[in-house]
Amino acid sequence: MSIEHGASGRRSIQVEAEVPGTPEEVWQAIATGPGIGSWFYPTELEERVGGVLKYHTGSEMVHVPARVTVWDPPWRFRHEGKDCGPEGPPTATEWIVEPRSRGCVVRMVHGLFASTGDWDNYLKSFEDGWPQALAILRLYLPFPRSARHHRTGLRKPRRFSPRCLAGPPRRTRCRRARSRRSLGTRRGRGCGPRGILDELRPEGRQPYVLLRLDRPAPAIAAASAYKMSTRAAVMLSLYLYGGEDAPAARAEVFWQAWVKARFP
Repeated sequence: MSIEHGASGRRSIQVEAEVPGTPEEVWQAIATGPGIGSWFYPTELEERVGGVLKYHTGSEMVHVPARVTVWDPPWRFRHEGKDCGPEGPPTATEWIVEPRSRGCVVRMVHGLFASTGDWDNYLKSFEDGWPQALAILRLYLPFPRSARHHRTGLRKPRRFSPRCLAGPPRRTRCRRARSRRSLGTRRGRGCGPRGILDELRPEGRQPYVLLRLDRPAPAIAAASAYKMSTRAAVMLSLYLYGGEDAPAARAEVFWQAWVKARFP
């Protein structure tokens, strides 16, 4: 774990990723409510210094709204809040966009202010989770451009509610294998889901797999595995792209049935 310790008591982790797009396109994805909601959680964000940022995670944990403290589009913004819960220490998250010859680098620094290491496990969980989120961002950014040329005219991205699947580790592994076989490939036949494996990270405390799907509608699928005491849990998130009347709306019904059939 690479936690940096500052003289003022700040403890932080840093994650970065290369993504496609201009700084303005990347900024729209990381610094607006609709943009963040397209690859992370549904988000409310007031785009100004002093504005409120609030994630809607769907979990039972109380999320304390953060406040924007730096706003410098399209290069940098920072928000401060209580990411470890109402009783936790103050936290700060900073997003930096750096242009490259092809695309941009997005750098995220997530820190908290504490005099001891009692909250370091929270930073470790953030460090485990953010690489997957940024990988989804990398896959999402080309969607707005490609969707304009899609035969269905998909434009508006929307997020399928994630579902957590828990069970004994051995049983979970069997389910994951069966689900992987049933997804199919681009050359597969039939009317089931179809796509390609984009990234597989089997190591670390939070292994994950990402797929780009083109059937039954353009989407990104992310599956993460967690250890919960003697049990294992799998979080499946689907990001469907299209308006309410587009195939993505029908695809949501399909995916609900697909998950229910395999994880009753």
